[in-house]
Amino acid sequence: MKHVIIGNGPAGVVAAENLRRFDPQADITLIGEEPEAPYSRMAIPYFLTGSIADHGTHLRKAGDHYARHGIQLRQGRVVRIEPESQTVVLDDDSELGYDRLLIASGCYPVRPPVPGIDLPGVHTCWTLADARAIAERARPGSRVLQIGAGFIGCIIMEALCARGVKLSVVEKGDRMVPRMMTEKAGTMIRHWVEKKGVEVHVNAAVTAIAAAGEALVATLDDGTRIEADAIICAAGVKPNVAFLAGSGVTLGQGIHVDEHMRTEVRNIYAAGDVTEASGFHTGERELNAIQPNAADQARVAAINMAGGEARFQGALAINVLDALGLISTSFGHWWGAAGGEGVERCDDERYRYLSLQFKDDVLIGATSIGWTDHVGALRGLVQGRMRLGPWKEKLLQDPTQFMTAYIAQAHKAAA
Repeated sequence: MKHVIIGNGPAGVVAAENLRRFDPQADITLIGEEPEAPYSRMAIPYFLTGSIADHGTHLRKAGDHYARHGIQLRQGRVVRIEPESQTVVLDDDSELGYDRLLIASGCYPVRPPVPGIDLPGVHTCWTLADARAIAERARPGSRVLQIGAGFIGCIIMEALCARGVKLSVVEKGDRMVPRMMTEKAGTMIRHWVEKKGVEVHVNAAVTAIAAAGEALVATLDDGTRIEADAIICAAGVKPNVAFLAGSGVTLGQGIHVDEHMRTEVRNIYAAGDVTEASGFHTGERELNAIQPNAADQARVAAINMAGGEARFQGALAINVLDALGLISTSFGHWWGAAGGEGVERCDDERYRYLSLQFKDDVLIGATSIGWTDHVGALRGLVQGRMRLGPWKEKLLQDPTQFMTAYIAQAHKAAA
């Protein structure tokens, strides 16, 4: 059996290793675009701070790991898939045949259509090459403007602050981390980072970037001008699916897959950030680009590609963020559900926040700031789909009792 995997990020690597486990005699090829060993993009901020070297970002540290597991690494960019001949075409016109194909091509960073966005000194922070270029400009005392304050943006912000730069952040939403935090929670994070010396502009957008000698000047939509030595674009990501044009693979925001991670095209599977898979609570298709989901999907896809039988339980939001020392989390449908109930507790002075969202007597989503003790119980309640019974009303009255509720329901389930 010949397996080809497009994408050598976490999903691709996990899939390749599981394929080797479940199909010991298979031919496995892992394709990556960059001239790097497979690495984690989530490790790039640690590279920027100097906490780790290039090697520290690698997904597998042993240099002979892939050879020992009989996994062939191939550098190249896939430009086309030809399902009828079961062939993958690369940018050098070479071709690879497959019996089973896994698309784990991940996402690419979005560059907003702003005049000057391609000027020297304007970077995304998506690859190791990006990080090396940023490190040259983001030196202690330098002025850096970051576009975007989402989850990835806040991780980059942490690294930039650790480098000692003077940082300004522009976010088009009404709060920081708008796709992870409620309005109150995102605003609390904004106040925290401002207290730490970061200048934050919300409900704002960069409309133009111009060169000013060796510096750059960004103009915001309210006319504000910000001078910077470097500009980092962290304005979001989109699934990397352009090469699938004409392949017959069904696309929405990402690749449509079933619970077995199969696409509608014979012998083609998909896993990771590129997929639009069934949601854990709703069963409806969701684009949920987080690493735990990617790893689960990769394992399921590999088992099924090797002839086994496995099902993905559904995409679930699991986010943990450290914003300059303030820990926040969100799990599941943290924004709530139509017809559901919720409760919020907010202590602005102590930077503590808690939100619980229910559908019937099941906790379907939670958001927290400043809660580090037992916060895993929130994930357990959400992911376990525990029916809370009378505990729901107790939590609506006092959401801080979530750990006690979790223990009570876990004991009840085990009895």
